[in-house]
Amino acid sequence: MAEQTFTLVIDAGHGGDDPGATGKFSKEKDLNLKLALKVGELIGQQYPDVKVVYTRSTDVFIPLQKRADIANKNNADLFLSIHTNAAERKEPRGVETFILGTDKMEKNLDVAMRENAVIKLEADYNTTYQGFDPNSIDSYIMFELMQNSHMEQSLLFAEEVQKRFVGHLNREDRGVRQAAFLVLLKTACPSVLFEMGFISNPEEEKYLNQPASIAQMANALVNAFAAYTHREAVKKEGVVKTEELKEQTATPTVEPVKESVVEQPAKPITEAPKTFYAIQICASKAELAPNDPRLKGQTCDTIHAGEWIKYFTAPDPDRSKVAQKLPELKALFPDCWIIKVERKM
Repeated sequence: MAEQTFTLVIDAGHGGDDPGATGKFSKEKDLNLKLALKVGELIGQQYPDVKVVYTRSTDVFIPLQKRADIANKNNADLFLSIHTNAAERKEPRGVETFILGTDKMEKNLDVAMRENAVIKLEADYNTTYQGFDPNSIDSYIMFELMQNSHMEQSLLFAEEVQKRFVGHLNREDRGVRQAAFLVLLKTACPSVLFEMGFISNPEEEKYLNQPASIAQMANALVNAFAAYTHREAVKKEGVVKTEELKEQTATPTVEPVKESVVEQPAKPITEAPKTFYAIQICASKAELAPNDPRLKGQTCDTIHAGEWIKYFTAPDPDRSKVAQKLPELKALFPDCWIIKVERKM
């Protein structure tokens, strides 16, 4: 078994006595769980170095605080909360991915209030959440004072998710948004809340309940995960290979898209072979000076991925040697991870 160096926590929203949103013939809690389990199954097959942890794997109610506790106790590197959207009207449709924040808070407040309202099913929720009232606008002012140190990484993953659902599955784009979700606030790692579609829209409800659609959406989320972490799928018999990120220029299709890319370093790395492993410590849209405090004194090389410049260190063709250096760098960069780099010669 491969050494597990990355922990992904998959959170199926709602459950048990909390059905979430309801459609004409299905419940959000069931759709969330089906997709969460499928994503975890594919990750387990394709990326044995990733430890997958579920906040729930059955139809049970899990308090928001406990969901975050599960992520924190497992030292999660990434938290993915899966949900299904709803609206009073039947027309709204499409996918959207949220990160923690208060930008245009009023616009997304109804979604945050709906998702946060589940805390009222918990005993003594006022004590657990320090007087937070999910139905009071005043309570959301606290989010203005919260600093999310993982916002940049959360945004990167959220953008990868939207890119695959819109560009590859031809779903309507509702964008990457910020909202005051308690479950994201409490997790100490990059985290997103993904809304797979509107159960209140009859057409989308039918789509979301089809096994083929669940497989497509799971594959899209796995592709987004692969792009975010720069992983290359393990070649296994009977497993579809999902390779690293490449900007797609083909016409969007509703079929799952296999991705392939060879990353091009922004500057030559003469001492490194064509293929090697390294530890990515941060990413920036602007080039960082060698003495930039975000690099914390580390000597780094870079690769370009779209508009982002990604900084990595400790390159070595032997992945096990890179893994040995990961704990030391984790102390400086809690969000760092191992990447595989293939250079064009």
